[in-house]
Amino acid sequence: MKKTLVDLFEESVRLYPNNTFLLEKNGAKFEPTTYAEVKTLVYRLGAGLQALGVKKGDSMALLSEGRNAWIIGELAMFYAGAMNVPLSIKLEESNDLLFRLIHGDVKYIMVSRTQLKKVRAIKDQLPEVKYIIVLDDIDDYQEREISFGRVMEFGDEFLNSHAIEEFLAVGKSIQNDDIATITYTSGTTADPKGVVLTHRNYTANVEQALTLVHIDQTWRTLIILPLDHCFAHVVGFYIMMSRGATVATTQVGRTPMETLKNIPLNIREVRPHFILSVPALAKTFKKNIEQGIRAKGNTTVKLFNIGLRLTQIYYGDSNLDSKGLRLFLKPLVSLFDKILFSKVRENFGGELRFFIGGGALLDKDLQKFYVGIGMPMFQGYGLSEATPVISSNGPDLYRFGSSGILVKPIELKICDSDGRELPLGEMGEIVVKGENVMKGYWKNPEATAETVRDGYLYTGDLGYMTKEGLLYVKGRFKSLLISSDGEKYSPEGIEEALVEKSKYIDQVMLYNNQSPFTTALIVPNREALKRKLEHSGLALDSEEGRRAAVKKLEEELAKYRKGGEFEGMFPERWLPSAFAVLSEPFTEQNQMINSTMKMVRGKIEKAYAARLDYMYTAEGKQPQNQQNLDALK
Repeated sequence: MKKTLVDLFEESVRLYPNNTFLLEKNGAKFEPTTYAEVKTLVYRLGAGLQALGVKKGDSMALLSEGRNAWIIGELAMFYAGAMNVPLSIKLEESNDLLFRLIHGDVKYIMVSRTQLKKVRAIKDQLPEVKYIIVLDDIDDYQEREISFGRVMEFGDEFLNSHAIEEFLAVGKSIQNDDIATITYTSGTTADPKGVVLTHRNYTANVEQALTLVHIDQTWRTLIILPLDHCFAHVVGFYIMMSRGATVATTQVGRTPMETLKNIPLNIREVRPHFILSVPALAKTFKKNIEQGIRAKGNTTVKLFNIGLRLTQIYYGDSNLDSKGLRLFLKPLVSLFDKILFSKVRENFGGELRFFIGGGALLDKDLQKFYVGIGMPMFQGYGLSEATPVISSNGPDLYRFGSSGILVKPIELKICDSDGRELPLGEMGEIVVKGENVMKGYWKNPEATAETVRDGYLYTGDLGYMTKEGLLYVKGRFKSLLISSDGEKYSPEGIEEALVEKSKYIDQVMLYNNQSPFTTALIVPNREALKRKLEHSGLALDSEEGRRAAVKKLEEELAKYRKGGEFEGMFPERWLPSAFAVLSEPFTEQNQMINSTMKMVRGKIEKAYAARLDYMYTAEGKQPQNQQNLDALK
């Protein structure tokens, strides 16, 4: 059966024409736009794109903060037969942005005013780009730039001079297997990989995800994650659209920090029923709640802590367990909820039923905190290559620490490193099969063949299933770095460059497991450092010499940062902010290198757990720390 995103949108407009679809705040308050009104805007823009020359199969890019124009822009692309390359506004490095635009064969770019300067900086290197559509009014349009309003005017002219059937023919000709988006994610080298998702990948994952959460047309959400984030794209936008529900976007500030500060205010204004979050945001919300309680004095703090402990005992770690003796706590739980926790929830609009956390793994204590105040935070699991939802906890069933039950229908198995299926309860690589599995990686058949085999997606994540049907995700089967906001990056390219381009570094392993910054374990080339020091009249076995050696290693890492020799080769955020100098190398003998000469990351992380922890302390972050100096003795 044909079910594209165009079909899904048309069906929603038919069923819910007068429901509010979008909420956006540009002035004093959030303004609603109904499904019928969105359709009119999508048709006008889609027709404008056709008039501009966009053809079926063309690749377009969207670089903007989350807003109505982002959602309308993507839908309009589909009506013109195009596919979207959604780009992160965090892409600062011209190399990163440039690679995606060239590799993605982008011919048209939709960009917000605040992001335009990034595109202008590399425009001369993009001869294939025909038009840059600026989503906001500006004073100085340059060559190949055109205003959003002008494209809408083209659309009006097109619709006036062509039959509506002629315009709709393109969108209706799209089939399930046609490409909807190319979402770039980090590969095993410095180059990112373009995850190719079809129209059916999206509509299938919408259907699958709705087997875990029951949403109806009365629901509202506020999207606080970037819309290019696959999780926000599907759960925040398309699931809501399929149900005739309402999608609000965060008010865009003049700076990213201002946008971030708008989130708490916008939550109170929109009064969402659920919010998508990542661990970094969840921790910020928790900190703000605790600060608010402390501001009310010691008595309130004591009451809050007692109430929190009682509600945590009452709810437990799961709604699968029998409440048993805990039921006598119910009157007390109700009392604390009335006098305290309901007031906390008012700061979140008063109607928030739950958060869903994706990206990185949520801390169990964080989940217990939120269930205690009556706003549970449910862990989900997925990845872009699976469009992205694979499993989640939810109101019907949850167990903290797990990633919940699987969407339906989906096939999941746990495999060992040779691809053999393991029995229930054993840990291995998570492998899935379903209509949500990507078509492949854009222009990368080798990576596609390695990741999708016989229709099964090999996720690269480590986990196991329980007899209750719960999935537990335990980390990386492969070597991805995961930041505190859930973004992932493959470290191999940086590691290879550091070793290849520096005679002072023999081996290096980057590490980031949901932390604020990336760290590095460095095995130095002692002989090269000795020779370098001798030129300065220093010896490695002297205090001064060791300090100079650490300084040299610091300089080698700085070459990849702004102003350095290799600036822009890698995103700054993934370069190590702290490093530990090791006294012995990774070898086959100490089992830190395998037979194919690859690092065994799990063993290295275990062996150097204390050093990794130390680098996240104020002392350990300083390069000239005692442990680094001692390692060079």
